[in-house]
Amino acid sequence: MASDEESARGRRHGPDREPEHPADREPDRAADVVRVLGERGEAHVWWWTAPECTDPEDLPLLDTEEFRRALAIPAERDAAAFVRSRAIVRRALGELFGLDPRDLALGRRACPGCADTGHGPPRLVVPGVPLVLSVSRTAGHGLLALGAGASIGVDAEALRPVTDRRFADPDLTPGERRHLRGLPPGPDRDRAYLRIWTRKEAVAKATGLGLSGTALGRLDTRPADRGPVRIATWTVEDLHLVEGVVAALARPEGPAGHGPVHHHAYGDDRT
Repeated sequence: MASDEESARGRRHGPDREPEHPADREPDRAADVVRVLGERGEAHVWWWTAPECTDPEDLPLLDTEEFRRALAIPAERDAAAFVRSRAIVRRALGELFGLDPRDLALGRRACPGCADTGHGPPRLVVPGVPLVLSVSRTAGHGLLALGAGASIGVDAEALRPVTDRRFADPDLTPGERRHLRGLPPGPDRDRAYLRIWTRKEAVAKATGLGLSGTALGRLDTRPADRGPVRIATWTVEDLHLVEGVVAALARPEGPAGHGPVHHHAYGDDRT
């Protein structure tokens, strides 16, 4: 990665660069795409498998700050997952808008809780269109969801054994605990717990407040219902994308949350 540092630092990417930019000069297609997404209530979901080592083809798509963050990640596999995630977000958006991925700039929306842009939900800075997006990574897999509207949230968790002590978690509602305790130990119960969790976290991301700012124990995910389900003011549906991964998507209740979800895969996950 270090050999590409000079070229990455020379990039003009980032929310603070000059406004003269190819994507700034071609807003019509991006605006039309977002308008159609909003009218149809559609969402797009991309998923991928992270490489063991950083792919050199991903590096030119990072902006300077992202490149520095990647260099600061000590584990090569974790760095590769971060780099792949940022690269695919730009590739997906470029594919959607018909733009060069290198001409897209990402940033963050202000946190709804404190107005800090340092940890708010991700957003597309250039081109300046009202697109919302959410990203999740788990155990070598990544997931991106995007749509038009006020917000969107996605979460993914690798399937793994869940111990009984998790059922006392205050983030679970009494009904969720009863549902889990009524299931025999094994993969089905593990999946049920992770279905509850991914639904909650997808909503937490959609609100923009995250886990620390959301009263998870008040969100009843109706785990016996295969969905889509209504959770507070959100429409939440499970995503069946990759074997061994549990995922959920949250969208605002109403027209923006009832359109089709289009699935896309990158790399070895293509079908």
